[in-house]
Amino acid sequence: MVKNRLQCATFLARHSKGVIVSEQYQSADVLLVGAGTMSTTLAMLLTQLDPEIKIIIIEQLGEVAKESSDGWNNAGTGHAAYCELNYTPEQQDGSINTSKAFDINAAFEMSLQFWAYLVNESILPEPHNFINNAPHKSFVWGKKNVEFLRKRHQALSAHPMFSLMKFSEDPQEISKWMPLVMKGRDANEKVAATTMEIGCDVDFGSLTRNMMRHLQALPNVRLLLSHEVDGLWQTREKKWDVRVVNKIEKDEYDVTAKFVFLGAGGAALTMLQQSGIPEAAQYGGFPVSGQWLVCHKPEVVDQHFAKVYGLAAVGAPPMSVPHLDTRIIDGKKALLFGPFAGFTTKFLKTGSVFDLLMSIRPKNIIPMLSVARDNFDLTKYLIKEVLQSFDKRVETLKHYYPEVNKADWELAYAGQRVQVIKKDLNTGGKLQFGTEVVISQDKTIAALLGASPGASVAVKAMLEIVESCFASRFESDQWQEKIKKMIPSYGQSLIDDEALLAKTREYTLKSLNIVK
Repeated sequence: MVKNRLQCATFLARHSKGVIVSEQYQSADVLLVGAGTMSTTLAMLLTQLDPEIKIIIIEQLGEVAKESSDGWNNAGTGHAAYCELNYTPEQQDGSINTSKAFDINAAFEMSLQFWAYLVNESILPEPHNFINNAPHKSFVWGKKNVEFLRKRHQALSAHPMFSLMKFSEDPQEISKWMPLVMKGRDANEKVAATTMEIGCDVDFGSLTRNMMRHLQALPNVRLLLSHEVDGLWQTREKKWDVRVVNKIEKDEYDVTAKFVFLGAGGAALTMLQQSGIPEAAQYGGFPVSGQWLVCHKPEVVDQHFAKVYGLAAVGAPPMSVPHLDTRIIDGKKALLFGPFAGFTTKFLKTGSVFDLLMSIRPKNIIPMLSVARDNFDLTKYLIKEVLQSFDKRVETLKHYYPEVNKADWELAYAGQRVQVIKKDLNTGGKLQFGTEVVISQDKTIAALLGASPGASVAVKAMLEIVESCFASRFESDQWQEKIKKMIPSYGQSLIDDEALLAKTREYTLKSLNIVK
C-alpha cells in the first residue's frame, strides 16, 4: 500500500533491487521498537490500563532484553541515589545539591511499587528471580573526599528518604560493612563510608523477559523477533507507517500505528531523526562503550555483599563511576567491578561503526562540535581507558580491593550507552548525562534517550509518556483508579509526605522480599 511520494519512491527502489515486499499490511494502536525494559514496561502499563489495546513490539535480535537490559550489560543497581555520589554534586559554596537524589529516589520507589503490584497479581514470579537485597554503600579516601562524604550524609540523612543511612570513619566498623575493601589497606589512610541496607540488585534482563512472557500470552500483543525498522514516516491522517524487515525470511512489510515508541537503546536516536519531527533536530549522541572485571570465585564472592560506589575520575562520564558490586543473575552470585569506559562509534553492541557518522545532521552538527570543544577532559579520559591493559584495570580495582588476585578475575563487555547531546543557547551544545523522554508536539511518537539511571526509573519515564500521549483516556476515572492500584503513591509526593513514604516502603520492601 503506497501512501505518498516518499513511500512510492522507496517502494520502487526496493523492487528494483529484487527485494520482496510482503502484501501484508498490519495495523496496531501502539508500535514499540525494541524489546528492552523500557518498551516492555510501557506495554505492561498500557495493557493493564486497557486489555483491548493492540500492540506490536519489534526487536531486531532473536531474543528479548539482550542489549542494554541484559544482566551483564548493566550494573544492575536499583538506582535510588543511596550510594551514587554523582547524583549529589558539591556546589561552589561547599554545600551539597540533593535535589537530583530526591527525584531519583522517588522515581525508583515508583518502579518498586509497580513491580510489587505485578508480583502480587502473579504476573511476575517470586521476586528473587529478578530483584534481591544488596546494601548500597559509598566509599572514599583522602581528607577532602572524606569531608565531602560527611557533608553528603548530613544533607541526605536529615530527610526521611535517607534517614536510615549510616556514616563512619572508623576502619573497624567499615571493615564489617565491606571486608574486601578494607582488608590489606594502609591503617593510616583516612577513609569514610556510608551504608543503606535497603539497597537492591536488579536483574533487568530477567525482569524484562518475565514481563514479556506475560505480554506474549495476551491476545492483542504481538512480539516480532529478528525484525528491524527500515524507515518510518507520518501519514496525512497523523498515523505512522513503519517499514519492517524480517531478517530471517528476508521480506518486508509495512505496519501502521496510531502511536510509536522508540525504546531501542542507542538506536532510538537514529530512528527519532528518521521520523523527521522537529523535536529531533536538536539532538545528537555521544556513544560510550563499557567493560567490567568479573569474579565468579566463591571464596571471594562470599566475602562481599554490597554495591560499593566511589568517586569518578576527573573527566569521566557518570556511567564510569567505579563500583564493586554483588551481582545475582539467574540465581548465581558474582562480583563485578568497573565500568571501564571506551570510545566507540557504535550506538548498540550489535550496531554499525557508521552509527555516529550517520547521526550527524545539519541542525545538530554545531551542538556536537561544541561538546567536542568543551569536553576535552572526557576525550582524554576515554582514550586513556581504551589503552588500558588488563593489569592496569586490576590496579584500579586495588583501590577497592587491596588484596585482589588478578587470576580470579576476567574481562567482560558491557552494553553500549549513547549520552545525549542537546542544543544549548549559551554554549552551542551540552552533553547531558541522564535519561530523557522526547515526545512530538502531536503526541503520536516518543523516544527514550540517554543512560543512567535508565531502567531503574523506567516506570516513571513510561508513565510520563502515557500521561502525555494518552491524555484524554488517562484522565478517565477508570484509568485513574487502575493507576493508583498499580502505583499507590501516584499523584502524591513521596519527598514531602513522610507518612506516605513510610507506608509505601513497608509495602514494597515486604512484597519484594527486599528486607526480611
